[in-house]
Amino acid sequence: MWLLLPVIAMPSMFFIGCQTYDEDEVLIWEDAATPKEVLKQGAGEGPAWHPTQGLFFSGEGHIQQWHASHGVRPFEEGAGSNGLMFDSQGRLIACEPLHRRMRRLEKNGQWATLTDDYDGYRYNTPNDVTIDQAGRIYFSDPRYGDRSGMEMKDDQGRLVEGVYCIHTGGEVQRVITHEVDRPNGVLVSADDRFLYVADNNNRSQGARKLWRFEKLSDGTLKLSSKTLIFDWKTSRGPDGMAQDALGRLYVAAGINHNKPPHETRLPYPAGIFVFSREGRWMGHLPIPNDEVTNCAFGGEDHRTLFITAGGHLWTMKTAYPGDLTWPPIRP
Repeated sequence: MWLLLPVIAMPSMFFIGCQTYDEDEVLIWEDAATPKEVLKQGAGEGPAWHPTQGLFFSGEGHIQQWHASHGVRPFEEGAGSNGLMFDSQGRLIACEPLHRRMRRLEKNGQWATLTDDYDGYRYNTPNDVTIDQAGRIYFSDPRYGDRSGMEMKDDQGRLVEGVYCIHTGGEVQRVITHEVDRPNGVLVSADDRFLYVADNNNRSQGARKLWRFEKLSDGTLKLSSKTLIFDWKTSRGPDGMAQDALGRLYVAAGINHNKPPHETRLPYPAGIFVFSREGRWMGHLPIPNDEVTNCAFGGEDHRTLFITAGGHLWTMKTAYPGDLTWPPIRP
């Protein structure tokens, strides 16, 4: 059963629960749109849109490419990738947890390793990526599953699951060390002022929260500005996320079926959780597959939200276009 957050219309205002919003703020999905299932397997993570080549995503150990004209085919076999993103020059950036590195596909068709260690320690498993307006690349480095091979430590010898910034000159800087439990999705805000971090440790007493940090002009974070946006408590925490042209957040999270002892289904099941640019709850789009891992805007007008969930690929038409680093929307 599909459950959408009830919306009651008034002359120029909308009410969601006991909150009141302007009409322009509350429109999230295209009128009468419903989610559409595009693929039933292989779409694991990291959707990223290319205007002529279609959708790229991570699945079954490869970077996959989907286009409406030819379906799915492997683009880079054995990449072992997760998060994907195109930078402002149209170069594909890939988090490769299998190989514990960050790579970029250059315009000459060759892959370049951006970083595969920090202070001599190999990364845990680079997970998600985002880029600010200056071209700095931020990526998260959690470790899920077997932790025996972790090398990343702080200067006191404690294991680190952090967030890193690759500056435009190639220097790598750790911007989050122990300020979150287990960083997963990362996203620079549309106005370039903040970095959102999905804190997702779905184990007993683990964090399942979305945080916001103020981003400073040199690319570092004001760690004391850490602000809680939402807490999924005992449900599955936040994973990948995207934003629209209004700066509103679309966050993949939740679960449809209890998975004791660590995860329980809350009143809102797995899907896309939407928040205003100020961090206010705005709505929820259920997706029937566990686990909903990520989402990204694309399509000709950037108003298609691509959603990866348990290997399935879904699409949903939105009321506003997404905020993409590349490509710009043509007039």
